[in-house]
Amino acid sequence: MENATPGAREEELNLDDLIKEEARKKTRKIAYFSIISIVLIGTASFGLGRLTKVVGEREPIRIELPPNLEAKLPSETPAVLGATSPASANLPAQAGATEGAYVASKSGTKYHLPWCGSAKSIKEENKIWFDTKEAAEAAGYTPASNCKGI
Repeated sequence: MENATPGAREEELNLDDLIKEEARKKTRKIAYFSIISIVLIGTASFGLGRLTKVVGEREPIRIELPPNLEAKLPSETPAVLGATSPASANLPAQAGATEGAYVASKSGTKYHLPWCGSAKSIKEENKIWFDTKEAAEAAGYTPASNCKGI
């Protein structure tokens, strides 16, 4: 470009300045994006850390049957062989079911663990309780497929 006219040389310098300015803008955008990403990731990490601490400190839920409620529970015997009444002494299922206890509906065909969603939707007056899987199956019930752990 030694023989270039002064106008061409000035145009070349302006073009170089434009290229440099565009490179600076691109570098700034990348820097802003990096800073925003770091702040968002840090905030999310902090929030998850706090959530973990809060959940870890909770006390487990305990459901206790008041002593005066036992007298109010029905004492009728269930119509299905092998089933137990909620009022029976060996099954405090109303207070959070003992391990190994199963529940079914009088009008249903499936038995559930007491904490399964399907078991929670059974009305109290329609619940039939079983001590074992074998007792439930002997009464004609089959395990619920949506209840994990059966």
